Order: sequence, then C-alpha cells, then structure tokens
Amino acid sequence: MEKIGRRKSQEQSTAGQLKLPLRQLVREALFDTVIVSGLEYVGAVLEEERTALCGPRYQHDLQRHALRAGSMPSSLSLGGRRVRVERPRVRSVDNSQELNLPSWRAWSARDPLEQRAIEQMLVGVSTRRYPRSLDPLPGELRIGGIGKSVVSERFVVGTARKLAALMQRKLGGRQLIAVMIDGVRFAEHVVLAAVGIDTGGEKHVLGLHEGATENTAACKALLADLIERGLPTERTLLFVIDGAKALHRALTDIFGERALIQRCREHKKRNVTDALPERMRSSVRSAMSQAYATRAPKRARRLLENLAHRLEPAHPSAAASVREGLEETLTVMRLDLPESLERVLSSTNLIENLFSRVRETARRVKRWQGGTMILRWTAAGVLEAERSFRKVAGYRGLPKLVAALRAHDAALDRRVDNGRRAA
Repeated sequence: MEKIGRRKSQEQSTAGQLKLPLRQLVREALFDTVIVSGLEYVGAVLEEERTALCGPRYQHDLQRHALRAGSMPSSLSLGGRRVRVERPRVRSVDNSQELNLPSWRAWSARDPLEQRAIEQMLVGVSTRRYPRSLDPLPGELRIGGIGKSVVSERFVVGTARKLAALMQRKLGGRQLIAVMIDGVRFAEHVVLAAVGIDTGGEKHVLGLHEGATENTAACKALLADLIERGLPTERTLLFVIDGAKALHRALTDIFGERALIQRCREHKKRNVTDALPERMRSSVRSAMSQAYATRAPKRARRLLENLAHRLEPAHPSAAASVREGLEETLTVMRLDLPESLERVLSSTNLIENLFSRVRETARRVKRWQGGTMILRWTAAGVLEAERSFRKVAGYRGLPKLVAALRAHDAALDRRVDNGRRAA
C-alpha cells in the first residue's frame, strides 16, 4: 500500500510539473497570436483605406483622385518598443503630394514610449536593462527603439516635459491655505520645493527651484514664480518652513503680515542637538518633544525657556538655538487645531517624506550632471508620488484653520483702517 501511495504521489507531482510549462507555452502562443493578428489587422485597415481613396486594384477609373504608390518601411509603438510595419502609400493623381491614411495618422500620433521609458526608469529599471523588462514579441518581427541611448533620450525629453508642465501649473483656483517650503540636498545641489494644502485637505506640488533656503535670491525667485502662477498675496496663508533666515526674510518681504510662519519643529530639534555632545542629544530632544506635546503655548514656551537656561552655562550655542525663532515654532499651537492636524502643520516632514520617494526612484543615479538633471528627476519623482497623495491627517479640522486665517485678515484690515483714520 505504501508503494502504491508513493507511486500515486510521484505521478501527481509529475503531472503538476508538466502543467506549468504547458501553461507557459499556451500563454506565449496566445500572446504571439494576438500580436501577429493585431499587426495583420493594421495592414488590412490601411489597405481598406487606400482602396477607398484609390478604388479597387487593376480597375481603370478616370474619376479617381489618388493613386497607389507602393509601400515603405515604417514603425508603430508596441509593447514598449518600435515594431517595423509596411505602410501603404497614396499620392494624388498629379503626383504632387502624398496623402495620409486616417488610421495611420491616428496610430502614429500616439507615442506611449516616452511615458513607458519614464515609468520603467522610475521603478528602478536601468536603460541597459530596459529590453529585458519588456514582454517578448514573436521572433519574425523587426523591432527597434530599445537601445540604451534611445531610451535615455526618451527619458530626458519626457522628464523635461513633466518639469515644464509642473512649472506652468496655474494655482489661482486651488483654494490654498497652507504652503510648506523646504530644501532637499542632491549631491552638491539643493532643490527648493513648495507643497500646498487646500481647504479640502488635498496636497499639491506647487513648484521647484534649484537653490538653497539659505539663499535669499533663490527663495524670492521661488515665491515670485508661485505668485505669478496665482498664489494669493491679498489674504493670509500659513507658511511652514525649515527655519532658514533667508526664507523667513523672503516671506516677510513679499507677504508681510499676511504670512503666518510656522518653523519646523523637527528642524529646530535637529539644530539644537547638533550643537550638543552625543551623550546629551537624546535627553534634550526628548525634553523639546515633551514641551511641544503640551499643546499649551504658554507652558511650552516656559519649558523651552527653562531648557535654554539649563543649557546656557555649558552649551551657549545650543541655548541660543532653542531661543532663536522659538515663538514661530508655536504658531500652529496657538490656532487651537485638532492634534493630528497640528502635528502635520508643525513640521515639513511632508516634503521630506515626498523626497524620500524621489531619492528611491533616483537611487541608480551615480553622478548628477548639474541642476537641470536634478530638477528633471525631481519633477518626475514628485509627480509620480503625487498620484498616490491622500488628504492630510486631521483634514476635518481645516475649517478651524480657515477661520483663524480669516480672523487674522480681519484684524489686519481693522488696523489699517484705524491707521488711515488717525492719519
């Protein structure tokens, strides 16, 4: 009985092993049949359209307006590459011009190869391995457009278009209430990124600029571009920034009191702990986190001032870093927002998380060839990430933020009116 059971088990195993290659063979045969049939259909449709223009073959027709002109080698996009096909040609009766076949004009106008190259590169496929990422086609087909240089050129052109599209986005109708700005380093370059949050909690990539947040000219250039594309300056916005003085100065110069500035608490903790010995960093960071967790502005300020006072005798640089811009790390806390929303708006982690995905897509890049290349890769990465954006945590509390911003506007308007009356 044991031998019979063992034999049956072996037979079942062998049958299962045979099924796997059989399934693969059927799949490949079906795939090849579909591809070949599809190309035959292309040829048949083109020949029908030529017949409609020129009339049936070998029949004299004095009223015809076009003549057959043989065929010529051409190509169409198929499965991530170019496939060679014979294109029927049609010329006018007087042979003065070539006439286009409607289907060929429509098919050749669609070129998904550029987007295919971008998507493959963004998921980590190198230009050298691009052909291996494609489904195999029947051997009798002549293919092209899969060489390393061709794929690289498609990626360059495609990402340049994505960058241009991003930098031309109109911002006027997005109902933005908060803007986060941070700088992210790539090799020797820094990319300034702006991400906006609208009244519904949706996130939008607003713009990119090559330059550091420590550079006032770069910061003003980014802001000027956003304003030109529709970022409002006549009403108060919440700006969450990394804490750079140049960016702060640019915001106050352009928006004045219409900018409520929240300094990133994570950057603040990092700046303070960087000025301390390793043994003290954990405890000081924990003390700062506890202060911000109170969600009571006066108490948080008192705790942070006490921390600075304790640090000052032995570590005056760290103490000065705690005090520098301290009030602006509490801006969101004063707005009485839900805890989850306050957490989102108190740091630029949203941008850092976004750029971690950009770095993931660009992990194969060994050498950055200038700021333009960095901006192209960054635009492609952030737009890819934007497709999976979700609403910010605590978005149901955004009406409170809107009310606080409008109250700030009303207070400024009253102050201006009072000043006019006094004058």
